[in-house]
Amino acid sequence: MPVVDTQSGPVEHVFLDGDPELPPLVFLHGGLGCVASWGRFPARLAAATGRRALVYSRHGSGGSGPARGPRTPRYMHEHAHEVLPELLDLLGVRSPVLVGHSDGGSIALLYASVRPVEAVVAMGPHMYFEDQNRLGIEAARASYEAGPLARKLALVHDDPRSVFESWSGVWLSPEFRDWSIEDDLDVTAPVLMIQGDRDEYGTLDQLDAVERAVSGVVRRLVPEGCDHYPHLVCPGLVADTTRSFLAEYGLGARPVETLS
Repeated sequence: MPVVDTQSGPVEHVFLDGDPELPPLVFLHGGLGCVASWGRFPARLAAATGRRALVYSRHGSGGSGPARGPRTPRYMHEHAHEVLPELLDLLGVRSPVLVGHSDGGSIALLYASVRPVEAVVAMGPHMYFEDQNRLGIEAARASYEAGPLARKLALVHDDPRSVFESWSGVWLSPEFRDWSIEDDLDVTAPVLMIQGDRDEYGTLDQLDAVERAVSGVVRRLVPEGCDHYPHLVCPGLVADTTRSFLAEYGLGARPVETLS
């Protein structure tokens, strides 16, 4: 897989073909994710929208270089404001459609507050710490210690233990209880929010917080019976909804609407 050298270390990435005249999709994975963990979804969404796509692993994840220093409660801000701008500049990506999952959704919203984007697709984004976060991460820790989650992470990460411990450690730390990005957003680009109604890592109150915090077009999709991974559970629905959202935005969309 290609690697690009950044000031923070090497980043593995892959480009998928599409129309070079359209702003590309940029995929931002969740806390335990990487290039490989997306599965076939990036290719499916790229084909559905006709756009090129960039998929990459953050430092410490997948086959990218190790993270520099311990993770802090501001790691999403740091990636959105420092690492991601450098990476996209190095790769020649301008005004992308950001497709973020989990903390990748939060990073997408933070990036869109400081640099131009065509749109944001945020799946299960986190706006502030809530008790559901703690419950979901404690359940994940139990699965990791019992073995199933550890084996799953070992399939896609060079250093799975570090990935899990850095993620769970900061989210369960006392310092993270006051974490929020609600007052840090200045997003005017269209935002499509997607969250399963059975998301184990957050309540739908998070989507309400997104609507309050952004000032552009906002729409939401809440798939029934879906957990924290809508792009894996119902990839066709997510891809079709995203394609329609981007097409409608190009024609002028309505302010806020709930999709069925």
